[in-house]
Formats: sequence, C-alpha cells, structure tokens
Amino acid sequence: MAYAHTLAANPHWLPANPPSALKDIPGSRGLPFVGNTFRVLKDPLGFTNRMVAKYGPVYRNRTFGGDGVVLLGPEANELVLFDKEKNFSSEQGWGPILNLVFPRGLMLMDFEKHRADRKALSVAFKPEPMRHYAAELNAGIAAQVSSWANRPMPFYRAIKALSLDLAATSFLGVPLGPEASRINQAFVDEVQASVSPIRKPLPGTSMRKGVKAREYLVDYFTREIPRRRAGEQQGQDFFSQFCRATDESGALLSDEAIVDHMNFLMMAAHDTITSSATSLVMLLGRHVEWQDRLRAEVQSLGSNDGGVPYEQLDRLVETEWAFKEALRMVPPVPSIPRRAMRDFTFGGYHIPAGTHVGVNTAYTHMMPEHWPNPETFDPERFSPERSKGRHRFAWVPFGGGAHMCIGLHFATMQIRILMAQLLSRYRIELEPGSGSDWQIFPIPQPKDGLPVRFVPL
Repeated sequence: MAYAHTLAANPHWLPANPPSALKDIPGSRGLPFVGNTFRVLKDPLGFTNRMVAKYGPVYRNRTFGGDGVVLLGPEANELVLFDKEKNFSSEQGWGPILNLVFPRGLMLMDFEKHRADRKALSVAFKPEPMRHYAAELNAGIAAQVSSWANRPMPFYRAIKALSLDLAATSFLGVPLGPEASRINQAFVDEVQASVSPIRKPLPGTSMRKGVKAREYLVDYFTREIPRRRAGEQQGQDFFSQFCRATDESGALLSDEAIVDHMNFLMMAAHDTITSSATSLVMLLGRHVEWQDRLRAEVQSLGSNDGGVPYEQLDRLVETEWAFKEALRMVPPVPSIPRRAMRDFTFGGYHIPAGTHVGVNTAYTHMMPEHWPNPETFDPERFSPERSKGRHRFAWVPFGGGAHMCIGLHFATMQIRILMAQLLSRYRIELEPGSGSDWQIFPIPQPKDGLPVRFVPL
C-alpha cells in the first residue's frame, strides 16, 4: 500500500516495489485499479478464509492501491509484532492509511523515535494518574448510565457519546461543552478517511472531510497548549501532563508533537473502547449466565453505588476474562500493517525489503487449533488453567512488542468500571436480532447500532 503523494512527504521511506517483486508468492491482485479493496471491506474474515483455502497462510494481496503480503497465525504475529530484529516499520505500514489524518501519532513512529516519545508519554499512565482517572471514570459513567433505565436505545451511539465525554475529562481535563458534537464528528470523519478507497483529499471525498477534520482538531488543541504551558490548568489529565512532559534531554515536547499525540490518542481512546464495550454488552446480552456471574463478582466488592475504587479493580477477574473474550471475537483493530525494512523469509517464502506486510488479528483469534469452538463465547478461555501453554501471540487485540497499545490498562480499567456500573443497576436485554450484522472497517460497529434495553434490577 504505497502511494506517491505519501512517499513524497516521507523521503526516508523505502521506494515502492514493482508488483513483480512478489511474483513467487501465490495470491491475487484483484480487480484493475481497486484490487481486492471492496471485497475486504465487505467481508474481511470471509475474504481471508477464502484466500487461505486457495493459497495457504502466506499470500499476496492488493488493497487500497498497493501490493502486499499477508502472514497468518501466532508465529507470524510474533515475527512481525515482537520484531526482535527491528525489521518491520509501523510508520511505513500504517502511514499510507493514516498519514494524512493522524501523522506522527505514536503508532506512526519507529524504533528509537518511538521509544523516546513513548517513554515521555508514559508519565500519563503511571499509578497516580491512573488512580485519578478511575475516580473520574466512576463519576462520569455513573452520571450517564443512571439515566438509561428502560430506555430503548442504540447502545453504540450512547456509549460513543459517553466514551467521548470520558476521554474529554480524562484526556483534556475539561468537559467538551458546546463543541462536543463537532469534535465527535471530526474524529468520525478522520477515522472514515483512513479506509477511503480514494487516497487523495479531492473535493467531495471522505479523505477531504478527514483532512479538514484534522485541521479543525489541530486548531482546537493548539489553542489550548499555551494555557497549559503557563500553568493555568495543572491537572492530571493527559493533555496537561503531555504539555509538562519532557524528553530524555529534559526539553519540553514541541507543540506539534503534543497536538499529533493528542489527536491520535483521543481517537484511539474513544473509538476503540466504543467498539469493544459494544461487543461485550452484546455478548453479555446473549449470554445471561455470564451477566449473572459478572454481577455477582461486582456485588462481592460491597459497593453501594456500583463504583469501583482503583485499588479494587484487580478483583474483577471474571469481568476481565469476559472483556478479553469480547476482544478475541471482535477485535477493534482486525488487521495490523507493517513494512519490511530488510529481506526476510517466512513460511518457506522469500519476501523482499520494501514489502507491505499484514498480520490478521481477527483471523488468528478464530483459529480452532488455538481456540476450540471459536464462535462460542467462553470467557473461561482466559482462566490461568486454560491459558497455560497457549501461544502468547494467539491473542493480540492490543498489538504486541514495542508497539503494544500504550493505553491498554486504561481501556481495561474503563471497561471494568463500565461493567460494574451497568451490572449493579441493570439487566441487559437485547432487541430481537440486535447486533446480527457488523461493519468491520475502519473500526468494528454493529450496523443496527445494537438496540438494547437496560432493565432495573
């Protein structure tokens, strides 16, 4: 997936390989101009299954205008994501997809630059800030979900609005106020642009809307930085901490770096959590026995209001199992792109430097040799007894290696608190057929919005 306009802005990238460079690898280039893009967008897992049946777990593919190779299975995940040889570029993998709307985000950095910025940003994820976020999440979630009783609602829309509000509180330190709907739409437009088949910001295209949305958000964040630098708001929110963070030489992060990281992390914080919360609520609505088990676990904490103090989060063990199982069945990032910096071999094939390489989270999570009866919701898969001996890269919803999601503990904390607040108040009831069809890209969501009713206990 290499594009001339993106390469021109990134002269350090490897030049594009000709299609003939992959001629010895079996696969399909699909239709003229569009390749297999629309087939992948329509039914990604079905398309992958068909390709594996025909070509095996290593195959050539063309999507979004570029040729690449797909590598499947836990061993492929370990090779590409753990990347002990530092052979796979995340920047040059994600860049063609995200560079126009999320440039220089943490996911679009490699090696030493990535390590240095990740270390600077990690200050926002230390225990004291996390304790602060837990208190904010408990208060924010309780205030919203207490009004959900007996109101038929599309859960995806409700949790997306709530997740954005929570991200604003924890990440920005202020309520979004009247700009909330515009900020939310800006993130929607940016994410949608990432899978636009038209990769240039031409008038009337999704990419154009995404680029304009980025311009708005850059202006929004840039206006706030001087205030935080001047100490007008010395909070523990992510934004204030990023404005105070320093690199390894002791210098403050640049305004541009703060804006880029906030733009990316705000999107990731509310869009991926929205998707995973929706899939978990859907699965609990279908499996009442697990609702009951998790409710009993929440009630064992002895809270009167459904709140979960930071120090007690680790006691919600089965809640975490259920969350992990939802992430297995509906991973928020179904596939992960990289680009090979040097030649390598895998599965008996020689793959040249410059090749775009993809590993497929959704496919690996459904491999029956690692997940017996993979279509069945079974949180006990993640118990210590049943996890023993499983390949550590058979479950990779947060990626792996140096690029493991920096916010994974924040996401797990938010889901635990959300489940505690919901299950201590309500029984989840799904409308008939609710969530039966999902749109997988750019981030999974139910096409019907997941109609749901929360019935008071």
